[in-house]
Amino acid sequence: MTSSLIPERPLLISPTLAATIGLEETVMLHVISELLLQHTLITRKQRQWAELNYESFQKLMPFWSLIDIKRIRKNLLEKGLIHIETVAENSDAFLIAINQTYKDEQTNTKQHSKKPNTLSSVFNTNEASGKASFIPPNWQPSEDLYSQFQQHNIPKEFVEQRIKSFVMYWRERQKAQYSWHNTFLNWIIKDWRKEQSYQGIKELESDMNSTWRPSGEALSILENAGVNSSFMEDSIPEFVLYWKERGLITSTWNTKFIAHIRRQWAKFTLAVENDPTPRLIPTDYEPSPACFEVLQMANIDESFASEQIREFILYWQDRKEAHPSWNTKFLQHVKYKWAHHQQSNLPSTQQVQNTIERFTDRSWAE
Repeated sequence: MTSSLIPERPLLISPTLAATIGLEETVMLHVISELLLQHTLITRKQRQWAELNYESFQKLMPFWSLIDIKRIRKNLLEKGLIHIETVAENSDAFLIAINQTYKDEQTNTKQHSKKPNTLSSVFNTNEASGKASFIPPNWQPSEDLYSQFQQHNIPKEFVEQRIKSFVMYWRERQKAQYSWHNTFLNWIIKDWRKEQSYQGIKELESDMNSTWRPSGEALSILENAGVNSSFMEDSIPEFVLYWKERGLITSTWNTKFIAHIRRQWAKFTLAVENDPTPRLIPTDYEPSPACFEVLQMANIDESFASEQIREFILYWQDRKEAHPSWNTKFLQHVKYKWAHHQQSNLPSTQQVQNTIERFTDRSWAE
C-alpha cells in the first residue's frame, strides 16, 4: 500500500557512509548513483560518466538551494568521491563520475551486461566495516588514493613525506575513524594548500634595497588621503635607510610605507597648525572655514569676504611682514573693509561716524 504522504520513491542512505563522509554528502552521492543508473553513460578514463546539469540536480533534490548543491558537490569532489569535467565554458552542463575504476572487458560480456552498482566501491569496507577503528601502525595509502592526489596536482613525494607524521599523530590521540582513507585525503589537501600559500608569500618576500620605491597603488592611497606628493617623495630615502639597517625580509613593504607616511603626515600637519612661528603670507593663502563662520556671526557676507582675499594677499606681500596667524589678520581686514562698505547705506553722518569707530581697527596693519 502506497502512502499519500510519500508520493515519490524515498531516498535510502547508508548510516555507516553518512557517519564517514557526512549526511549531506551521502544523500547527494546516492542521488548521483541513481542518476548514473538511469542515464546513458560514457566510458572514458576507465570510468563511467553521465552528462548532467544543475537543473536536473535541483529537480531531484528540491530540499536544497543551488548554492547548497554546489557546496555539497564541491565537498564530494574534495573528498575524492566523484570526478567532474566541464562540457563547455558558457554552459552549466558537466560530466560527472563516481570515483571507481570501470573496465570494459570484451572477453567477459556477461559480467558487464548489467550496469555496475556505482556506489558499492566508493565506501572502503576494508577500512570501515560498519564501525570506527584505530589507525594501524603500518598504515599506508592505497594506489587509488595516490591517483586522487594526482588529480589535485599534489606530488607523490609530498604525500609520502607526511605518512609517518599522520600515523603518529592519530596513534598518539587514540581516536578512531570510520575511514582513514578520507581522513588522510583531507589531511593532505589541507596541508598542500597551506604549503602553496606559504610558498607564494615566500616568493614575494625581499629585503630592503637602495632602488626600492612604493608601488603606484600605495602612492595613490596616500594621495587620496590628502598627503602631499612632495612630502611622500622626501620620505622615501629615510624609509629605505631605516629598514636597510635593520635587515628585515618581508612581502609587505608597501603596507609599512603607507603606515609610516600616515604617521609622519599627521605629526607634520599638527605641527604646522599649531606652530607659532611668524611666516610670510603664502601666495596661495586661503582663509580657513572658521574665518567665514566668525564673519557670518558678525553679519558679514561670505561673498564680500571672498572678494577681499586677493587684495589682502597683495597688501601683505608688498609689506613683506611675517605673522604667526594670517587668519586673524584676515578677520580684522574684512571687518575694516565691511565698515567702509556699509558707510554708503547709513542714513546720517552720526551713524556713519559711529559705525566707522566701531568697525575700524588699524591693528590689522600694525
